[in-house]
Amino acid sequence: MPFVSAAEWTPPKSVQVVVIGSGAGGAVAAARLAAAGFEVVVLEEGGHYQKRNFRMREDEAFPQLYQESGTRATKDLGIAILQGRAVGGSTVINWTTSFRTPDLVLDHWQKVHGVQEFGAAELRPHFEAVEARLNIQPIPLEESNRNNRLLWDGCEKLGYSIEVTKRNVKNCFRSGYCGMGCPVDAKQSMLVTYLPEAVEHGATVVYRCRVDRLRTDGDRVVAIECSELSEAGPTGRQLSFAAERVVLAGGAINTPAVLLRSGLGDAFTGRRTFLHPVIATSARFREPVQAFYGAPQSVASHHFAHRGERAGFFLEAAPAHPMMLALAATGFGEAHRSTMVELPQLTAHLAIAIDGFSPEETGGTVELRPSGAPVLDYVLPPRIWEALQEGLRTLVRVDLAAGAEWVQTGHDPALRISSEGALASLEDHPLGPGKVAVFSAHVMGGAMVGEVGRSVVRSGDLRHHRISNLHVCDGSIFPTSLGVNPQETIYGIAHLVSERWTQHWKS
Repeated sequence: MPFVSAAEWTPPKSVQVVVIGSGAGGAVAAARLAAAGFEVVVLEEGGHYQKRNFRMREDEAFPQLYQESGTRATKDLGIAILQGRAVGGSTVINWTTSFRTPDLVLDHWQKVHGVQEFGAAELRPHFEAVEARLNIQPIPLEESNRNNRLLWDGCEKLGYSIEVTKRNVKNCFRSGYCGMGCPVDAKQSMLVTYLPEAVEHGATVVYRCRVDRLRTDGDRVVAIECSELSEAGPTGRQLSFAAERVVLAGGAINTPAVLLRSGLGDAFTGRRTFLHPVIATSARFREPVQAFYGAPQSVASHHFAHRGERAGFFLEAAPAHPMMLALAATGFGEAHRSTMVELPQLTAHLAIAIDGFSPEETGGTVELRPSGAPVLDYVLPPRIWEALQEGLRTLVRVDLAAGAEWVQTGHDPALRISSEGALASLEDHPLGPGKVAVFSAHVMGGAMVGEVGRSVVRSGDLRHHRISNLHVCDGSIFPTSLGVNPQETIYGIAHLVSERWTQHWKS
């Protein structure tokens, strides 16, 4: 039974390696370790859904595939957070955009946070390997949908640099429903690539199995304590077993939560969690845009990623499906309806702030609710609000340059701007908590890598500083955000570090 629910699984007394989490980090690590001959068990909190389950329906996909059914948010409810919760993790529901880690980010990690052995030269062959395995290639501009093409056109007219993105797809028919699971397995997510590869080499993937805590004795994990879940929640059945090695790959927010529930919290665990906070515009065009069809993201502009002393931001497009727009659109009653009826004519464009590169940007902190569930406390600092304000102003200019009749902001109540001359009205509508819709789909940090006494895991092998048989392998290790979509960085680091583990553990 290579893919088995916790209800049907009897845990062994002990295994060689347990991998907690089946997303970008956990799946790559599991496949590499299983191929090297290790006995591997992967534990996943979410369900096992496949293409036959992906019916392109938001009302089904969000409860099945997203953390907290898509309602996860920061503690003050100021930032909505989209994260995956299924076999394959967020790779099942992301929009396929793939970037290598910028060299400037890796250099910053080394100089400021003491991160060693994860430089551009070390990572390059591993990026090349995962790009080949996942068919990560640039999308031709002519295959962009109109939503993305209008972002391209507006940036070009204003002289802003913009590029096509790379996507991890194969034989994509561009349905536009990437965020609800790919109905034809064109998306090369962990669900259809590294996890089946791990299983082929003898790994077992156990789903609907939530890791409650790691029981430790001295400097070692001696037991993994889990709860069996059904689609409705915990069944009451508890599972416990031992493992020689533990790879924690639950993702940012969830990985720190496991550490905290396990009594492994310290001054760094859960801290420096970053979100790439997002602000959006919806612009109306005379001709239909139909932002719900086509590759969701096929262009990106990093023209404003580096703004000197100010926080940078980058621009991308997003799909606009009915439920997503209904949740994102501000206002009530007729004001809300007036946005929804325009859906076929609307773009969905994003300005994404790059957080974590200034001493004043300490990010958010993962805490535990009384139930043990995690919650992120993240109050955006003024530097990030300024980046979002400038990002919003830039998006309005881009949309108008592309020919929009009007551009609507995410203020509550919404503001509609129909000319460059009206841009000044943005100054009368400052951004702040509860005043504008802010989102995140890139959750990073909370178990950062770096020097002893300043981090949670050490450089080189990502081993926990205090627990000798515990390693972390996901986006929670990032000391900052990235300034690009994070999935390929996680793939590359997991590919590299699992090679190091194999060499060290076998010796």
